[in-house]
Amino acid sequence: MTAMSNPCRAVLLFGSMVMLAACGSGSGPGTQPGTPPIASRDCVTSWPARCAEARAYWLTPDTIAWNTTAPGSNFRLHVASETGLNPDGRGAVGGEAIALTVDPGGLPPEVSSKFRHLAGQRALKLDVAALARVPALVKAQLAVSVSDGAGNVLDATGLQLPGVLDDLFAYDGPLGISFEAGVPVLRLWAPTARNVTLQVFDTADAPAPAASLALVEDPRTGVWEVTGEQDWLEKYFLYAVEVYVPATGQIETNLVTDPYSVSLAADSKRSQIVNLADASLKPAGWETLAKPGVENPADISIYELHVRDFSIADPSVPELNRGTFSAFTFTSSNGFGHLRALAHAGLTHLHLLPAFDFATVTERREEQVHPDRTALAALPADSEQQQALIAAIREQDGFNWGYDPWHYTVPEGSYAVNPEGSSRILEFRRMVKALNQAGLNVVLDVVYNHTSQSGQGQKSVLDKIVPGYYQRLNARGEVETSTCCANTATEHVMMEKLMIDSVLTWARDYKVDGFRFDLMGHHSKANMLKLRAALDALTIAGDGVDGRRIYLYGEGWNFGEVANDARFEQATQANMAGTGIGTFFDRLRDGARGGTPFIDPREQGFINGLGFDPSPWETANGDDDLAELRRTTDWIRVGLSGGLADYLFENANGNRVRGADIDYLGDAAGYTAEPFEQITYVAAHDNESLFDIIQLKAPSSAPVGERVRMQNLANSLVALAQGIPFFHAGQDLLRSKSMDRDSFNSGDWFNEIDWTLATSNWGRGLPIAEKNEGNWPLMRPLLSDPALVPSQADREFARAMLRELLRIRASSRLFRLGDAEQIETMLGFHNTGPDQLPGLIAMSLRDPGGTVDPQWSEIIVLFNANDEALTFQWTPGSRSYVLHPVQAVSSDATVKTASFDPASRRFMVPARTPAVFVSPR
Repeated sequence: MTAMSNPCRAVLLFGSMVMLAACGSGSGPGTQPGTPPIASRDCVTSWPARCAEARAYWLTPDTIAWNTTAPGSNFRLHVASETGLNPDGRGAVGGEAIALTVDPGGLPPEVSSKFRHLAGQRALKLDVAALARVPALVKAQLAVSVSDGAGNVLDATGLQLPGVLDDLFAYDGPLGISFEAGVPVLRLWAPTARNVTLQVFDTADAPAPAASLALVEDPRTGVWEVTGEQDWLEKYFLYAVEVYVPATGQIETNLVTDPYSVSLAADSKRSQIVNLADASLKPAGWETLAKPGVENPADISIYELHVRDFSIADPSVPELNRGTFSAFTFTSSNGFGHLRALAHAGLTHLHLLPAFDFATVTERREEQVHPDRTALAALPADSEQQQALIAAIREQDGFNWGYDPWHYTVPEGSYAVNPEGSSRILEFRRMVKALNQAGLNVVLDVVYNHTSQSGQGQKSVLDKIVPGYYQRLNARGEVETSTCCANTATEHVMMEKLMIDSVLTWARDYKVDGFRFDLMGHHSKANMLKLRAALDALTIAGDGVDGRRIYLYGEGWNFGEVANDARFEQATQANMAGTGIGTFFDRLRDGARGGTPFIDPREQGFINGLGFDPSPWETANGDDDLAELRRTTDWIRVGLSGGLADYLFENANGNRVRGADIDYLGDAAGYTAEPFEQITYVAAHDNESLFDIIQLKAPSSAPVGERVRMQNLANSLVALAQGIPFFHAGQDLLRSKSMDRDSFNSGDWFNEIDWTLATSNWGRGLPIAEKNEGNWPLMRPLLSDPALVPSQADREFARAMLRELLRIRASSRLFRLGDAEQIETMLGFHNTGPDQLPGLIAMSLRDPGGTVDPQWSEIIVLFNANDEALTFQWTPGSRSYVLHPVQAVSSDATVKTASFDPASRRFMVPARTPAVFVSPR
């Protein structure tokens, strides 16, 4: 999810029931049933506060939608080429007035379908004689009014233009910088601009431009173009865009970077002219780089990592390179050794949190401010002082998650040893190459659903070039902020194009192997399918990459102004079924951990004692915990099946049902059409780390060793489920953030990773007050309890267990069935129904014909969450079962005691243990 310094940043978006407060200056719903009329004197006194709102929509050249309820019948479009739409004594709006007529049939069906949130609004028609003027009119100050027969203005408002701009100026050619015959050609889409001038600077910090050239507009497309010189390579530039800005009511000349930038000066002050195809920007062997093999999407497994977290505390990386892309090229470092070991065990993809240019971190290290680590380390484990010291400087340090985009297609400068110019391009490519050679594909976390700023903000780009187009607006013309930043509108043709062009650049020019979409539900399903098709068209022969192997997934949450398909069919969980694009599956997460991210963090789940080992809070709560356990264990079973909507099994009530029939907080638990559309997880960068949430939920009597087993059990549910397993970096190391539920701006102290396993960050003080203070009373006794501090041996044990689980998953395709029909015939659940043993999930994977697994005809997985060993009667067939070879020599002495007695047909599974048995052919 998003993460920036905005104090109203919504937390816990890795959930299904998103709870957001209104953010920023924009608020209110995306649609309104109608806008009330205003008296003419009110219009006079409130201009521009009221009349300058954009409550009308210019949708096609001849159609304007306006839902005013004013009783007047005379409608006009007002145009002022140099501004000047002001009221006179009667409240009449100035400028040229063009008559509009009301279409009694309303908006045409094709318009209502495209703009579904405007269906039913009044349709105002522009006379055919005026249509030829529309391309020029959109560059002017505009308003519509309605007046009575005496000429008194009853209501007036500005217009939202994206519809008509798409209709007139949609363009599918090159934008940004193209090198044609070795010469840079610069293109900018700006159909509402009056003039665009290019300022070229010899250096990043040159005080004045060395050249200033006017761009020429193609009136058919709204694209402004200029051809440069060969010696412009590596020089810097800005655009001066002269454009009417509704927010100020003035014609402004905005000095702005290129939204299609591929290189920047430090701190994004200027764009740079570079050629990504230049050999000097490619590491040796880049063109022939071999990609780690992944036969099908079901083979993918993902480890989510923040670039800075990876190495900022790693002494085996040279200090200059810590926290940068280049740290990944030190292949003998502690961190890289950890990643290589995971890849050797079966991990396939490394997911990097946003690594594009973001707004919240000063890119020059010498300008960053950091706390005194010695002072921090000297404070008590439950002290408030650590977070106070961090909070005082956290807008000046080098840490942020980076969910605050500034330029979508430039590597982040704070992650480069040299943030100035094109060096960051080479550093990023070297990182990708090193990871690929270690057996890991690279996933980039992308955030096209919002920008860090809009309007005339200092870090606004898109809105300064085409005001009101790239951002999604509400019914008053204000920028929507449901993502807690300025939302973008990828339903608009050119914002969709920017997103797709950007992704294709990362795929083609940086060889990125996958993309995780932040708040994907704020994009349309059509956006994602168009992107999928564009990636599929990339070929090794033509583009240097096979686009078909690039995997797409994202957060399919349903909220905000687009919720419930209000504006378009969203890219939400259920809507993406059948597309092959993955979504995060919160059902298994909540069943395993307990509760949701939006309720009391002490509510237990399958892994930490619900129903059989209650915490004092659960006991006091008085709920029927066994019934709750049976109900939510079905969520886990659906997740183990790959989240399939149509998978049949016996539910907690003893009924044979589909995954879609299982209720998950009012939604269907199962929704996927294929298993690789499910991202299976129990922890991610959002919310508390897995170990921290276990500390909050576990029964107080559970020693730390038992809590470690809870963590391993949770990891086993993820690793051995159908679908794509996803692990938060350090989830295999008992990683803690000292219980910080939203560490997006909590600094290195709470976020860094110690790959030596000497520490895990548990007990680094109470977490940042802004998002955690309400839970400090729960945290203090836990953080101060020395009995709850995990040891290095505990961390080594957890590390070994995840690697074993990855090896088990890799050992048989039965764990990686990429086809729903195979899962329906080969996967079964036992110990189901109302009489099930609580806290035990029994899962079988059968391949009697040997079509999938040539070594084993059947695999039995028993997940025992109980605090005591269980025996489970296995009646089918006469096969014999032995412990999986990996577990037979496991680092866990306990799992090696798991057994199967062929005489009694009984399995014995130790407490808090996943045991895997195989039946050889």
